[in-house]
Amino acid sequence: MKLIQMIGERRWAAAAGYLLFIGMMAVGYYYNITFVQLGLVDLGERLLGLSDGTVANLMALMALLTSLVAVSFGLLMKRLGWGKDFKRKLQLATAVVFGQTVLTYLAPAVQNQAQLLIWILFTSLMLGLGVPVTFSMTVDLIPAKDRGYAAALITGLVYAAAPALSGNWQIETFSRQMLWVMPLGVVGLGLLAFFPNPLVETLARQHQLPAFARGRFVKREKGLSGRWRLLGLTGVMFGIFFVDSLGFLRIIDTPLYIHNNWLSADLAPRIFLGIAHAVAALIAGVLYSNLGLKSLFTWVFGIFSLVHLMYTMETRIGPGLSISLALPLLYAVAVSIYTVINFALWADLSTPENISLNTALGVALSGWTATFLSTALSLRWRLRGMSLERHLSLVDALALMFFILLLISPFLPRGNGSKRGIK
Repeated sequence: MKLIQMIGERRWAAAAGYLLFIGMMAVGYYYNITFVQLGLVDLGERLLGLSDGTVANLMALMALLTSLVAVSFGLLMKRLGWGKDFKRKLQLATAVVFGQTVLTYLAPAVQNQAQLLIWILFTSLMLGLGVPVTFSMTVDLIPAKDRGYAAALITGLVYAAAPALSGNWQIETFSRQMLWVMPLGVVGLGLLAFFPNPLVETLARQHQLPAFARGRFVKREKGLSGRWRLLGLTGVMFGIFFVDSLGFLRIIDTPLYIHNNWLSADLAPRIFLGIAHAVAALIAGVLYSNLGLKSLFTWVFGIFSLVHLMYTMETRIGPGLSISLALPLLYAVAVSIYTVINFALWADLSTPENISLNTALGVALSGWTATFLSTALSLRWRLRGMSLERHLSLVDALALMFFILLLISPFLPRGNGSKRGIK
């Protein structure tokens, strides 16, 4: 890892920037997967008593607004050259975290659907702005060769903490957790962003260095247009996020499964899952740095196919068998692998000139859109009375379809401009 080399060479500014990125992205991702995704459903259903259909519509609205804001602002940042302006990105990040802190404080006090709609509008704005701003800092703070390892550290920290700290999936709990951290983030980022200091001056020049400037996959863009390659990979990542959320949200809605692992009253199973997540993330970081994308994508869909098939078999056999940690553990491996890819991939397809737009397109159109749309679809299926077995069978079919397509992709005909494909 370059981080170890930085410390050994006493390049303290570069090491501090590296760790700043890890901490900032880890807190942001924890906020997204707990407070936003799980907390919004709890707020709508439990506190406000809204129907599943209404909550599904609100989730879809949030997905659309977040994506529109992210892509629009990513394009604006590209045109203004802010992708190369680290100080500007720090200032924008400070504003985003401040806005999210206020919204986090206000969330448990929302009393009706109209207030929730207003809250969603402002939350979508903050989330959309935050995507191109924070992800584009990768070219300033993380060397290209280390992006897989940095993504592994972020993923490992988040998924090690989430099972242990999130034993109660309620909006009040998530709000209290985040309000311990987010005000400190506002102060820390504000000091860096608005007061001159040598650390920021040094970090602001790093994107010009060869080790930071060009992503790992940029040099491969020869016959195949970089834009089409980006959209293709976005489509694959959309499929991964969609399959994951569509299956997971129904699994956690089934007490037999969720209360024996992710929401176990006993801390030991949750700690075990957190460790499994973290170990899988570290392995995924090594794999990402040494394997091609196609191999990793195939593994992810293959594991999802297997785990959903196993859950489906459990539902057919009946609840007489004891539910072990084997299924959620296997699930954790797949989630950690694709999360590492998501944190590293978009910067590795970019340069400082286009990273704001590329990250906005990649993260918003794959991660946010797929996650919230699958959440909305899962709620609608549950509203229509779809059985657990049928739900998981459909998810397994989707995962298996993507898995087979990736397996046969080397044998599909290609044009002259796409010889390299997804490797």
